[in-house]
Amino acid sequence: MEDILFGIAKSILDVIAVSWWVILPVGLFFIWRDFHLWGMSRLWKTKIKWEMLEIRIPRNIEKTPKAMENVFSALHGLHFKNPSTEDKYLRGEEWFWLTCELVGHEGGVHFFIRFPKIFRDLVESAIYSEYPDAELIDAEDYTKLMPDVIPNDVYDLWGQDFILAKPNPYPIKTYEFFEESISERRLDPISTITEIMSRLKKGEAIWLQYLIRPVPDDWKEEGEEIRDSIMQRKKPEEKKGFIRGLIDGFFEFLKNLSLASVEHPTWATDEKKEEKSGGLYQLSPGEQNILKGIENKISKLGFETAIRLIYIDKKDSFTSSNSMAVSGAIKQFNTQNLNSFKMVGDTVTFVTGSWLTWKSWFRKPMIFYRKRLIHELYKARWFPSKYSILNTEELATVFHFPLISVEAPLLRRLESRKGEPPSNLPIK
Repeated sequence: MEDILFGIAKSILDVIAVSWWVILPVGLFFIWRDFHLWGMSRLWKTKIKWEMLEIRIPRNIEKTPKAMENVFSALHGLHFKNPSTEDKYLRGEEWFWLTCELVGHEGGVHFFIRFPKIFRDLVESAIYSEYPDAELIDAEDYTKLMPDVIPNDVYDLWGQDFILAKPNPYPIKTYEFFEESISERRLDPISTITEIMSRLKKGEAIWLQYLIRPVPDDWKEEGEEIRDSIMQRKKPEEKKGFIRGLIDGFFEFLKNLSLASVEHPTWATDEKKEEKSGGLYQLSPGEQNILKGIENKISKLGFETAIRLIYIDKKDSFTSSNSMAVSGAIKQFNTQNLNSFKMVGDTVTFVTGSWLTWKSWFRKPMIFYRKRLIHELYKARWFPSKYSILNTEELATVFHFPLISVEAPLLRRLESRKGEPPSNLPIK
C-alpha cells in the first residue's frame, strides 16, 4: 500500500516538474487578477463624490409605508446600465449604491440618505413625489461627531450585520401584516426602534444603516426554481425541431408496439396532462402561503441589501442592552415559515464564551479587531461581501418615516407644513 501511495506521489511530482512553467503563470494570473480588480474597484470608489441629506417630515402627515415603497421603486433608477467587461477590468466600476440611515443620539432621532452626487435629482424627485411637504437638508456626516477611532480609552461599541437566514426569494413579514383600515389601530413596525433611540442619554448613539444597490430582474429566477420545486413542476422541455419530433415519435411508437401485449401504451402527451392536473391543489395551506409569498416577492423590484447596526457609549457606562433591544426589534420582521434576519458571524463583535475552543485563546484581540473593522466599514459605507436581496415592499417595511401615531419624544419632525405664496401676491 505504501509503495502505491509513494508511486502516485512521485508521478504527481514528475508532472509538476515537467509542467511547472505552465501551471505557475496560470496560478499567478488568477492571483494578479483578484488584486487588480480589488485595487481598481477601490480606486473607483474613492473617486465617487457623495452627498448626504437629512429628511424631515411634517408632524401631521399621514403616509403609510406604501408611499416609501414607491420611493424605493423610483430609486431603482440607479441601475441604468450593467458595467461592461471593459468598465469592470479597466476602470473597476460596479453598480452604484446608496445608504438609508436611521440615527439616534441624545439630540433626537434622524433620518438620512447618502448617495452619489450625480443622482441628487433622482433622490429628491423620488422623495418629493410621495412626501411633497418633506424638507431635505444638506447634512454633514454625523459619524464625525464621534472619535475617528472606536474603541478607544473613552468609548466602546457593539456592532453586527444582518442578512436573510433563508434563500432570497423567501420574504420577511412586511408592512401589510401590521396595517389595519382604522388608523388608530394601525401598527408601525419602526416605532419600537425609534422609541429606543429617543431614550438615549448623553454620549450614547445608535446607528442603523441600510446599504442598498439595485439588482437586475434575473434575481427572480431563483424564486421561480423554488416555486416550481414546491409545486413539483418540471422544467419546460426545449422545443424540438420537426425532424427530431418525427424521430422521437417513431421510436415511441415502436416502444409501445413492442410492449402492447403486457402493458397499456403511454404517450408523452398523456404525461404532460397528468403533470398539469397536479401541483397547486395538492399543496397544504402552509405551502400555499409560502408559494404566494415567493410569488409576491419576485414580482417586485429587488435591491441587494446589507443592514449594519452599531451602538456606541462611554466605557464607564457601556451596556449592550440598547443594541440588544434594537436587535430584538428587527426580529419582529421574522417568520417561522418564510424568512428572517440573522446576524453575520464574521462581523458581530462577540467571540465564543467557551474556553474549550481555539478562538477563546485570542478572544480579546479578535473582538478588538472586529470592533475597529465594523466601525471603519460603517464610516466608509462600502458594500460588504455578504448581503441579501429585498424587494421594495420589504425595504419600505424596515425603513420608512413613522406614522403620525408614533410619538417618540425626540423624533425630529417639522412643526408645520411648508406653504406656497399666493399666485396673486404683488411683487415690487
